[in-house]
Amino acid sequence: MSKKKYFKQNKPFKVPTTDGKLIEEHFGKASTNTSGFSVAHMVAPPHWGEPHQTPEFDEVTIVLRGRKLIEIDGEEVEVKAGETILIKAGTRVRYANPYDEETEYWSVCVPAFDFEKVNREDS
Repeated sequence: MSKKKYFKQNKPFKVPTTDGKLIEEHFGKASTNTSGFSVAHMVAPPHWGEPHQTPEFDEVTIVLRGRKLIEIDGEEVEVKAGETILIKAGTRVRYANPYDEETEYWSVCVPAFDFEKVNREDS
């Protein structure tokens, strides 16, 4: 019996949240038990934000619509629709959408996003 060399995802894992943010993990630890990388589609509501964190993984953000404000080691960087950003592992970062419109984006983490390795600070 041959083993498939691909996996087509049609039912991403919806990560439960309490802040109104939509997180659909297509590949990663929660959805496919993939530890090498994760890929998630996200929609952050207006005026959303999360605590500072110092992840042990690289994260690429690809903004589709809206804009996202990212605090990187104390510097604020705005990422707009059509732009991407790479945040390297070990960087103190805070993601937010302080604006009046939603922000839709994709996130790719290498290795995969892991709650045990995101190192979120108490808010």
